[in-house]
Amino acid sequence: MPTAILSDIHANLEALQAVLANIQSRGVTRILCLGDIIGYGADPLKCIDLVRQHCEWSLMGNHDFGVLYEPTNFNPAAESAAFWTREALDADPDDTARRARYEFLGRLRVRVVDANLGPFPTLFVHGSPRRPINEYIFPDDVSTAPDKLSTIFERVPRVCFVGHTHQPGVFTDEPDFYMPGELTNQTYTISENEKAIINVGSVGQPRDYDARASYVIVDGVNVQFVRVPYDVETAAKKIRAVPQLHDYLADRLMNGQ
Repeated sequence: MPTAILSDIHANLEALQAVLANIQSRGVTRILCLGDIIGYGADPLKCIDLVRQHCEWSLMGNHDFGVLYEPTNFNPAAESAAFWTREALDADPDDTARRARYEFLGRLRVRVVDANLGPFPTLFVHGSPRRPINEYIFPDDVSTAPDKLSTIFERVPRVCFVGHTHQPGVFTDEPDFYMPGELTNQTYTISENEKAIINVGSVGQPRDYDARASYVIVDGVNVQFVRVPYDVETAAKKIRAVPQLHDYLADRLMNGQ
């Protein structure tokens, strides 16, 4: 069964709605989420509700954790967004809906192993197999931190899907990193001869200088990277309308950084 995998929605309703519509147009019915449903953006409640409705499961990202517990080691903009998001959750006058959202966030797992995605065992985390919520795996780690990657790959059964950096692409255990544009038809074919860590990119706050939302579709051994345009102006305008959300969070949406 083809499966859509998304991550890092960051309360960007316009981006999430566009991605869900794109997934539906392709006839894909199974959707997984790697976390960071909330944080940064202006529509946390609606994004949580859409993920609850459409995703088979979601992981806990560092921003979900920060809102639910404490935004430890966040920069000022991220910390302010986390506190505002918590206030927005608490302010919903519907007791049942408010409780359901908090219960959903509290049940988010930090890792999942799925034997039903393809022919190989597959691990899902938000950050890295070593530190599932918080560790970043950056493309330049291939050249600047090969020992780090080697240690991380020891924890990969065959394939691992991640988010967190908002930069889509494929790490292999050579080590190497391939951007989607370097892959034929934006598609990586999972091989039994190498391990792979696949970053699905970000739905709500891309950081690879492409403002379009990013996600992947997995069909057997093929992983296709998909980009979806959305109403960036509206998403940015909503952020600017909330005093507790820094304008920088809106500005960066415009050029995908």
